[in-house]
Amino acid sequence: MAATAHRPTARKRPAGAPTREPVRRRGRVIQWKGYLYALPALVVLTVFLLVPLGQLVQISLFHWDGISVSTWAGFDNYTEIARDPQLRAGFLHSFVLILFFSVIPIALALVLAAVTTRAGRLRGVSVFRAMIFLPQVVAMVVTATAWTAIYAPDGVLNTALRAIGLEAVARPWLGDFSTALPAVGLIGTWLEIGLCLVLFIAGIGQIPAELYEAAKLDGAGAVREFFAVTLPGLRGQITVALTLTVIAALRTFDLVYVATHGGPGNATSLPAYEVYNRAFGTGQVGSACAIAVTLTAVILLLTFLITKVQPQEDET
Repeated sequence: MAATAHRPTARKRPAGAPTREPVRRRGRVIQWKGYLYALPALVVLTVFLLVPLGQLVQISLFHWDGISVSTWAGFDNYTEIARDPQLRAGFLHSFVLILFFSVIPIALALVLAAVTTRAGRLRGVSVFRAMIFLPQVVAMVVTATAWTAIYAPDGVLNTALRAIGLEAVARPWLGDFSTALPAVGLIGTWLEIGLCLVLFIAGIGQIPAELYEAAKLDGAGAVREFFAVTLPGLRGQITVALTLTVIAALRTFDLVYVATHGGPGNATSLPAYEVYNRAFGTGQVGSACAIAVTLTAVILLLTFLITKVQPQEDET
């Protein structure tokens, strides 16, 4: 009897079993549902940010005083930023403020974070941290008004200098061309150090304790422990602090508006203040929009550069 070849029979798909194609389609449906959940936020972002930004760019291409008919300017408002010494000085002042708003607060906050975390068991450390962070919850107008009184010719600072025999050093700090911008910058240092300190204390709490124990076993002191363990462990927090403080320095307006109005002369003039002054003071709305667009581009560029140097997590 001849052997008959046994042919495997295809299994019948159970009724109602999904095929691969519907699975793929169902995945796409799930993805689109995710976009639907984000749709309200996208609508708000478009209406209140993207559309006004587009109008800002459009107005920057015209000469307009806000009332009469506008005339085409092309890129004249942008080239004016490079030609006008006052506008160039405003952007230069912003980069000077980065030193006071960002570099100095980050350096001081690193030291304070390292000291306060090592002295965590001492009494009053939590009160000290709260006092350092206090400027972050005080309105900027209140802060500017208080510091204006401190810097006044008969204010607290000059009174203290005269009391210790340094009357020759006393001066109207916000009215002197040589000290007005550093005086405003020191206010920024006082404002931003609390934010940086909170970020760094939180970051130190995430560093594994085993690293500190290993450093102590190697005979590392406080300084070496800081540079070998604490500082590398805070690279991410430093990047965040640098981003936030640089943006704060570049978009500073209310502090200058209340304290100096850009003076004396244009010693404390900043791009954000020039946007307000030209739009509502001198009737140069097109020029104000061009400055605003340029400032936005500078902030985005610096933010991108800062995030590019942020350390990447090691993949395991």
